[in-house]
Amino acid sequence: MNIGVLFVPQQEAWVVERMGKFHRILEPGLNFLIPLLDRIRYVQSLKEIVINVPEQSAVTLDNVTLQIDGVLYLRVMDPYKASYGVEDPEYAVTQLAQTTMRSELGKLSLDRVFRERESLNASIVDAINQASDCWGIRCLRYEIKDIHVPPRVKESMQMQVEAERRKRATVLESEGTRESAINVAEGQKQAQILASEAEKAEQINKAAGEANAMLVKARAKAEAIQLLAAALAQQHGNAAASLSVAEQYVNAFSKIAKDSNTVLLPANTGDVTNMVAQALGIYTTLTKPQAVKTQDEMPPAHEDSHSSATEVLKAEQGSSS
Repeated sequence: MNIGVLFVPQQEAWVVERMGKFHRILEPGLNFLIPLLDRIRYVQSLKEIVINVPEQSAVTLDNVTLQIDGVLYLRVMDPYKASYGVEDPEYAVTQLAQTTMRSELGKLSLDRVFRERESLNASIVDAINQASDCWGIRCLRYEIKDIHVPPRVKESMQMQVEAERRKRATVLESEGTRESAINVAEGQKQAQILASEAEKAEQINKAAGEANAMLVKARAKAEAIQLLAAALAQQHGNAAASLSVAEQYVNAFSKIAKDSNTVLLPANTGDVTNMVAQALGIYTTLTKPQAVKTQDEMPPAHEDSHSSATEVLKAEQGSSS
């Protein structure tokens, strides 16, 4: 093509040779050439180029054969290197992308291939840029389109996924059972604590009630003893005491053999006078120190009252017999 004036489109670079040697690169717009000496040798597009990488087989680190393809995005950065550095830049980059992809897949296991697709794409782009720098081409990005797994491997992966789901379901169920058991145990613990606190409060209240009852009984008994002592200190008090002992003796004998068939009786059971005299003798012995102190104060009719009480008891015994 020998012309004198030409227009270069935008985003294109025309490589001009003069007499068979590189002369210059025409910029977009109006350019002039010398006929017969200058010639347009290469036309490079400066736009982003999309290349489909054909499907190819690759073996992973765990010896699984995959069928994988991708898309490559390129741009010519140096028209001179793209024209004189390699015969067919697109074909060279495509072959480099395939070999690099096989190499990178051989470093990964099957599971990591699916998890680390982004890092795999970045590794392929870096490897292509290191090799294509001398060609004047820069790889912008690489994307894996499809990964085809053998049918048997796909079935095993599905079984693995199902097993993993069952495992997670079992773990969640066991965690739920554990949480339920913990909640039940905590509830029983709180119930036992509350029951023990209630029992403790009940025992405290019961002990306080028993203590108050004992105090009331003690006060009542003390008052009764004081009243009895005052009654005995009065005139004819011993006669009244003798009469009370005799009545209690008769009442005690009236209840004999009601609770048990075995009864132990003294030898002189029928001698009420003797029993009363013994009881009064014990009482007199216990009250002798007080009687010594109050001997001068007591009236002389005390012995008469004692003898009269004895006579009254004998009369009652005779009437009862």
